[in-house]
Amino acid sequence: MSSFNKIKLAQSCLQDGAIFLCYDDFMNVDIGTLYVVATPIGNLEDITLRAIRVLKEVDYILCEDTRTTKNLLDKYGIKTKTMSYHAHSTDGRESEIINLLKAGKNLALVSDAGTPCISDPGVLLVSNIRKEFGNEAKVSPIPGPSALISALSASGISSAGFVFLGFLPHKKGRETLFKEIANNERVVVFYESTHRILKTLTSLIKHTPKFKIVIGREITKQFEEFVEGTPEEVLQYFIKNEDKQRGEFVVIVEPK
Repeated sequence: MSSFNKIKLAQSCLQDGAIFLCYDDFMNVDIGTLYVVATPIGNLEDITLRAIRVLKEVDYILCEDTRTTKNLLDKYGIKTKTMSYHAHSTDGRESEIINLLKAGKNLALVSDAGTPCISDPGVLLVSNIRKEFGNEAKVSPIPGPSALISALSASGISSAGFVFLGFLPHKKGRETLFKEIANNERVVVFYESTHRILKTLTSLIKHTPKFKIVIGREITKQFEEFVEGTPEEVLQYFIKNEDKQRGEFVVIVEPK
């Protein structure tokens, strides 16, 4: 038994929304497992049986937004206690999570939608857990929905090799990235928001006017759609259909 496993027995209790660990006599406790659980990106039916089982069985669910996750948990009758973990979480919350794992508690990490840690702050937690426990860290992925893979699968563009950029920066380095996209020989995929989709298309017209692009909007949701063409053609489509400018976008750029 490693030194990581030789810790005091911990019993956790929820009091006033915070978790406290009460330590008793030393005894051997196995390190808990952090499950990285993919959840639906829109349609709540897009969740695996394994994900539902894990969410029911773990001791706590770490949520980007507990209110958003509650909708999913309520649908499947999941009563597991939740804790918030997001981009603005403090070091204290991270230490709290690591202590729970040391106490043998099993945890599930979820984001608001899709697979955690992909263009998502959860990657910092996983990285620090691996630093804390080394090769004895127990981090287990529970595969499922991903906007990136879903968009590629329905785009008709070969994805044998592609570059994923996540969300583009708002200002600094943004134009530099478009120049790199123009010189890239591989398919490029990135996420974009409602507020910047027209600006992004304008930049693509400037740097990649003859490239083919496919935009997936509101994937798996009621108003899901895919639009393809040159950057100019796609921009004109969204200008003519202002109601289509709302939503979450996956942009796929195929080089000429």
